[in-house]
Amino acid sequence: MRFEKLDVWKRASRLSCEIYKVTESVKNWGFKDQITRSGLSVPSNIAEGEERETAKEKIRFLYYAKGSLGELVTQLYIGIEIGYLEKHSSMEMVKEAKELAKILGTLIKNKESQIKEDNADYKI
Repeated sequence: MRFEKLDVWKRASRLSCEIYKVTESVKNWGFKDQITRSGLSVPSNIAEGEERETAKEKIRFLYYAKGSLGELVTQLYIGIEIGYLEKHSSMEMVKEAKELAKILGTLIKNKESQIKEDNADYKI
């Protein structure tokens, strides 16, 4: 399946766009750079993984995307706490990031199960 058809990729892309929008007025370049990078990393890693040849490679990039969501949630919480980000909209993004992490976790488990099933087919 092409990554563009994946709902999780579409949602992660929208979340990344939203992060760029809400951080537009943030003056702290280091914070702004870090949070936009972690947000951009999620759909990028999903796409890169889907373009890989083997299931193990695909899984590895899904794990990267899931890890980036953890980074993003942390940065959103910090941004709220230090007053860089508006609380309500940022908490909505936290909620979306956590939902995406659950979806990626399910995708990873399904792909890992498929590998185990495929490997079991070859055992004598």
